Amino acid sequence: MSTLAVVEEILRETAVPMSVREIVERAGVRLPSKSKTPDTVVARDLSMDIKKKGDTSLFVRTSPGRYTLRTLAGSILAADGAAALRPATPMSALPQRKPAAAAPPLPRARDSDVQGGGFAG
Repeated sequence: MSTLAVVEEILRETAVPMSVREIVERAGVRLPSKSKTPDTVVARDLSMDIKKKGDTSLFVRTSPGRYTLRTLAGSILAADGAAALRPATPMSALPQRKPAAAAPPLPRARDSDVQGGGFAG
């Protein structure tokens, strides 16, 4: 069973957002990884799944370091009276930043400013 399958089972059982540490403690030996840092493995797998799959991921981050199942997120937020998980304004609707101004060119050295090191000719 994959790490994410175990995480899905745990989140389905509890039905509340959980921290990675809580997920790992509850999972115990069910996690397939024998890593010395299972928290890192679970956090990485959750983050990568959410990043790669976007809105089709089974998981959603409710706050920094806390995750739940996407199907449970709506009812949790409704019960808390919290705003939606997505920003109210889509990123494409935000004003575009102007590019930074180019740095002025450096002054060029004149032959009279350069001392030694040149070819005598």
